[in-house]
Amino acid sequence: MAEHKKTDADAKKAARWVAAGAAAGIGSAALVAALLYANRGKAQKPKAPVVSADAPETD
Repeated sequence: MAEHKKTDADAKKAARWVAAGAAAGIGSAALVAALLYANRGKAQKPKAPVVSADAPETD
């Protein structure tokens, strides 16, 4: 079986894959950060108070 010797072209191809993976990771993090930033000022609907039918009356 012949061994495959690493060439300069193989090293460049590997470097491209590493760069593409890093770019995808950074892009994903930037997208998440943008969505969190865009939603930070939105007011949430106030929740209705929980009232139990068995609540004791106080005087």
